[in-house]
Amino acid sequence: MTTSELTLPEAKGSRADGGRPGRRRVLGAGKQLHAGPVTYVVLAVLALVSLAPLLWTAIAASRNNARLAQTPPPLWFGGNLFKNLQTAWDQAGLGTAMVNSVIVAGTITFGTVLFSTLAGFAFAKLRFKFSSTLLLLTIGTMMIPPQLAVVPLYLWMSDLGWSNQLQTVILPTLVSAFGTFFMRQYLVQALPTELIEAARVDGASSLRVVWHVVFPAARPAMAVLGLLTFVMAWNDFLWPIIALNQQNPTVQVALNGLGTGYIPDQSVIMAGALLGTLPLLIAFLLFGKQIVGGIMQGAIKG
Repeated sequence: MTTSELTLPEAKGSRADGGRPGRRRVLGAGKQLHAGPVTYVVLAVLALVSLAPLLWTAIAASRNNARLAQTPPPLWFGGNLFKNLQTAWDQAGLGTAMVNSVIVAGTITFGTVLFSTLAGFAFAKLRFKFSSTLLLLTIGTMMIPPQLAVVPLYLWMSDLGWSNQLQTVILPTLVSAFGTFFMRQYLVQALPTELIEAARVDGASSLRVVWHVVFPAARPAMAVLGLLTFVMAWNDFLWPIIALNQQNPTVQVALNGLGTGYIPDQSVIMAGALLGTLPLLIAFLLFGKQIVGGIMQGAIKG
């Protein structure tokens, strides 16, 4: 019997061994384990609860304002979905806003993942003066509320002449303290020091070590950090609403202009929120499998 096989005692008198006690049945290590019906019921309930806000948004976007004000509220789709989506798209100028959000969120995600991985590698595996102090200072910046930096940051961007431009939103968030700490903690365990030393012995430069050793080892954590960063950058509202205007908005800034008037049109607002959420759903559907696979790969390596 190999070490990759498990032996489980058979019940006494089992028919599989002719009723003789003491026999054991062998299970391969790769045998699938199947969940019971209770597990599926619990997972289905949790999935429905998680999807309930998105489902209600879609239902409200397919109705009109008068129906949403009635009691009980609608529990199924109406016939105004595409009309409300078109109205929200035109009123908020979501065409320009979508392009701007893709540029902003994509650039921030790329910069955060790249710089955080490099900084995390430096803190995890390189030895230099004051590394512990710098790491503590980096973590300490996470304790500062971002609202405190709004006024000096806005004055700085105004002095650079970048008011109402996308780089005003991109530049301050190209690297994050959380991303640096996250990548540092992952690389401490996932990247053996012997692997770096072996690459050095083979004559690899620092750039080749980073490209061929650090990035492959950090790929699972980079995927997770990239997804989290993209979602946060796409949904960011506080700084973009201060730094940008309705002529050059991101999606969240554009949606702020929906439903204005004496009686806000809630159905149009919900349609705009649905349009603003769709790119995130598409991104997760396209890359969710790779991200989950990367997480599982990192868990197995760990």
